[in-house]
Amino acid sequence: MLNQQLYPAIFQRKSIRKYIQAPLPDSAIAALHQFLKTVQPLDETIKTRFCEFGPDEITNPLPVPGKAPHYISLYSEKTGNYLLNAGFILQQVDLYCSSQNIGSCWLGLAKPHKQVPLVQDGMEFVTMLAFGYPDEPVHRTSPEMFKRKSMTEIANLADANELLEPARLAPSGNNAQPWFFSGNASDIVISCRKAKLLHLAIIDRMNQIDIGIALCHLYLSIVGQGKRPMISFRAEPVPDGYQFMAKIGVLPG
Repeated sequence: MLNQQLYPAIFQRKSIRKYIQAPLPDSAIAALHQFLKTVQPLDETIKTRFCEFGPDEITNPLPVPGKAPHYISLYSEKTGNYLLNAGFILQQVDLYCSSQNIGSCWLGLAKPHKQVPLVQDGMEFVTMLAFGYPDEPVHRTSPEMFKRKSMTEIANLADANELLEPARLAPSGNNAQPWFFSGNASDIVISCRKAKLLHLAIIDRMNQIDIGIALCHLYLSIVGQGKRPMISFRAEPVPDGYQFMAKIGVLPG
């Protein structure tokens, strides 16, 4: 079961892009390492590991106001739903940072520096988060500060708005919000908007990671309402223009 201390962070987290350059104290890093031992995967059969980098060990093609003092990346076996799994796992770290008043931000196009191996112990680099003490407000203070699609744009379910609201607030690359929720309130089907031909591979990769992030929020929402989530990857019908990603059964607690 996911750490329920993460749930409140969903409603106040924000992507931090300005950081105090001083590193976090050893006590904060030690607490993060303890948390990493508790992170729950979406698929326990996929082997993963965390790696930490300093600002001189990463490259980011996108301009940013200032580098963070810390970066944490996820390496994974390239098998099955490893991209969904990566988003699901690393979003727990994002929420943990927010809960500890530590700023963090997904870096969808950043990579380890060329001197850092992209493959370690048979696992490939997937994605990373920047983190450190923020040089801007670390939290949103009202729901209006989230720039997100309306519920009717991302779902066609009846009587499931309360369950889906945390997923609606999930972050995504370029704020694309590629997810759609269908099915019913007991069996929620998550699909992903199909990428256009231009830059198909990279967009599809980022979209799958984003779906994993939304799944993390939805999973926490279900547990937070006293229910029990059951993940399935058996394909279900989805709306035109979307591709099936997963289904979450909402079972009695």
